[in-house]
Amino acid sequence: MKGIIWCVFALCWISGFSSGIPSYTLKELEKHFLESNYLLIAQKYQIDQAAALVVQEKVWSNPTLSISEVNLWNTGSSEQLPYLFGRFGNTQQISAELEQLIETAGKRKKRISIKKLEQNQAVWEYESLLLELKKELRQTYYELQKIHQSKEQFQKIIELFNQMYEQYERQSEKENIPKADFFRVQTERMRLQSEWAAIEEEELILIQKLQVFTNISDLKTDQVLFENKTTLQLSEKVPFALNQMIADQNPTLKKENNTTKLTQQKWELEKAQRTPDLTLQVNYDRGGNIMRDFVGIGFSIDLPVFNTNKAATKAARFAVEEQSLKFKVATSELEKETKRLRTQLIYYEKLLHQWENNPMNEQKELMNNYFKHLQNKQVTLLEFIDFVQAITEAQQVYFEMVQNYYRVFEELQFLAGMDFETIN
Repeated sequence: MKGIIWCVFALCWISGFSSGIPSYTLKELEKHFLESNYLLIAQKYQIDQAAALVVQEKVWSNPTLSISEVNLWNTGSSEQLPYLFGRFGNTQQISAELEQLIETAGKRKKRISIKKLEQNQAVWEYESLLLELKKELRQTYYELQKIHQSKEQFQKIIELFNQMYEQYERQSEKENIPKADFFRVQTERMRLQSEWAAIEEEELILIQKLQVFTNISDLKTDQVLFENKTTLQLSEKVPFALNQMIADQNPTLKKENNTTKLTQQKWELEKAQRTPDLTLQVNYDRGGNIMRDFVGIGFSIDLPVFNTNKAATKAARFAVEEQSLKFKVATSELEKETKRLRTQLIYYEKLLHQWENNPMNEQKELMNNYFKHLQNKQVTLLEFIDFVQAITEAQQVYFEMVQNYYRVFEELQFLAGMDFETIN
């Protein structure tokens, strides 16, 4: 009775301990990514910087105060003036001038518009980075899923060849079978172990990428939950008006369009620079002329004689034309890329539907039956090894095709700038 109680207690303790290890679905990994990714957090600061620069650009230029012609000593010919304060300043001369720059041709408004467009550029950069990293996160998840499936496949085959290795080694020592058969089993076993090591190395690289994306430093592969069944209706989730959606939402086109507006606004500013600014002046002079306390107003303006800003304006216009061509090229390339990816998605989907008619479980049963045939000497060892290699390669092709299927779908979502599930 006590033994039973201790067993129950041990099972409860083990289950409680195992339940304390967190596991993560793709959605949960994305949640950690959005909350903790350092690159996204750093990019947000650039948006705040751009917003602060917009506020700074709205501020008027400071006025300039100049004080001059202050004499620190008296001469015999000094004129007696009223005291400045107390018994001081009856022979002091002073001149003061206050200047304020007034920008003409709407230069200040144009610069504010440029800063707002630069702020928009920071926003689009953030959105582009977010979508790019999210796409890489998902594609890394699907790559890790392929690795997980491959390891399950190779583990069973390696266990089988480990068993065969021990059997053939004993039979070879007893000289019941040729040494060549033992060497063939040994060679195939070493090949499988080598592939297993390569798979584990790739798994380590992928899990490290997920750790960086999500900032979960102790994330392990066995904590990642994968889907048991492949979804083969992804093409139905792609919107019919995908091209229009890409034209409106694609992050690359958003940035290119914003850059086009930015170059146009810079061109407008360069054209406005041809109009000289005005500086208003207020002067005060004490004891410097026929009036003891003189107050006057004036202005100053640059004369556009030598520099009419022609070259800078021309360069800005060329920049507008260049950016306009870049926008057209980007639009054309995205249309072609969208068409290619859409075709590829449907192609992968058709192939995977054909694979579904030949499920992998049947191939596993065939391999088990083939092993029985080998034991019964109905097939040769070479035939069995060739069959196992063919089965392994077929499964690897299937796993890779599933990964490419999801990869293409994520590429389409990235081009559209949103998840299709939020639309349907």
